Amino acid sequence: MTATGVRKLFGTDGIRAVAGESPLDQNTIFACGLALGHSLRKMAAEPKVILGRDTRESGPWIAATLAAGLRETGVRVESAGVITTPAVAFLARTHGFQAGVVISASHNPWRDNGIKLFGGDGFKLADAVELAMEDEILHHAAEMEIQGAATPDAATPSAVEDNAALQADYIQFLIDCVPGLSLAGLRIVADCANGASAAVAPELFRRLGGEVVLLNINPDGRNINLNCGALHPELVAAEVSARGADLGLTFDGDADRCMLAGTKNNIINGDAILLMAARDLKARGLLTGDLVVATTMSNMGLEAALKRSGIRMLRAPVGDRYVLEQMLAHHAALGGEQSGHILLPHLATTGDGLLTALVILDLIARSGKSIDELTAGLKVFPQVIVNVKVREKKPLESIPAVVAAIRAAEAELEDSGRVVIRYSGTEALARVMIEAESEEAMTRHANAIADAIRSELGV
Repeated sequence: MTATGVRKLFGTDGIRAVAGESPLDQNTIFACGLALGHSLRKMAAEPKVILGRDTRESGPWIAATLAAGLRETGVRVESAGVITTPAVAFLARTHGFQAGVVISASHNPWRDNGIKLFGGDGFKLADAVELAMEDEILHHAAEMEIQGAATPDAATPSAVEDNAALQADYIQFLIDCVPGLSLAGLRIVADCANGASAAVAPELFRRLGGEVVLLNINPDGRNINLNCGALHPELVAAEVSARGADLGLTFDGDADRCMLAGTKNNIINGDAILLMAARDLKARGLLTGDLVVATTMSNMGLEAALKRSGIRMLRAPVGDRYVLEQMLAHHAALGGEQSGHILLPHLATTGDGLLTALVILDLIARSGKSIDELTAGLKVFPQVIVNVKVREKKPLESIPAVVAAIRAAEAELEDSGRVVIRYSGTEALARVMIEAESEEAMTRHANAIADAIRSELGV
């Protein structure tokens, strides 16, 4: 049983909320810029920060407000405009920035937005650093509220100027990661979720050749993730089947994750991607320690398939930062999540959906095998995830009815299944995941646990 607590501002992936509402109101955003700026000024005399954003209509004003706070502390700010989250991480570490900031709410609906922070090394800021910033952010925001002080005018065009050359540098980096890759002879469908990858994918795939049909590349500020992208991989799976394509790719709003589709209207998630990549890295002598780091949500079938290939699997808490922590501790060359966050530290410091897609395309090209052949041998245990909207994130172990329902499930399933209960780090949700050989038992216990949570904490 896993329950993740919540902090004042930062979740597992930065600050995330409805744009314009606390804690993503103008005062708090400006205060975040101040706090980050003060932190950076302790490390460098003239620090500079790179900003990027996805396609939400709130992105420009949030970026401008944050930039105003940073500039108030003497920090120089540059913008890459609409660009993916991993692109900002890449630019931060390769272009001499002391930090990178992404304005994005990833897979969330358009009304939400968020602030993700990266250090100058391209890694997400450590929990301890974010926690240290929280008190200052809350202090400044409260002070401005009391005084009725307005933030500097964030709407002026001079607040943030986009540098198109930075996007070109990122595209070149992606191509350099798979030297010699050509997509000639392949027919591919790619769903960009009307998100950040829509600004990058057209030029990237144009340079790689092949026949690539791009879906959802016309963002309007409100259609990001709307019935498309990595949360709806069935869309690209159906398109692959209808068009007789070889492979489907689908990204989320900020393109740090990737899901695939095969030729049989089948969805290929992060577990299957980990299996393919692990087998390939092991065959080439690049899988250090014959080890892969996954999460508590990864299917038991992945663990079994890896074991048959002589590969061990460790489980980390959900969240790519926690996967990375385990990878660094065990010197692992590969890790990721079922949701499509794949970590390849020899290439990048964070999950990158476009890079993941290119790595798999390179594997297909080198092996001469189809995506369905490469994922053969993965027998997936039945798995269900029930999301329960909650009004608060009370420790689940303190609720007798929930504890009783979980214990009943664990007692019946024993070695034939798994029970994982946790709070979302980015939404007001409790996630109930059960995996079992028996679909009937799986569904029955998932509903029983969800009902127990709903009766105590439900909205």
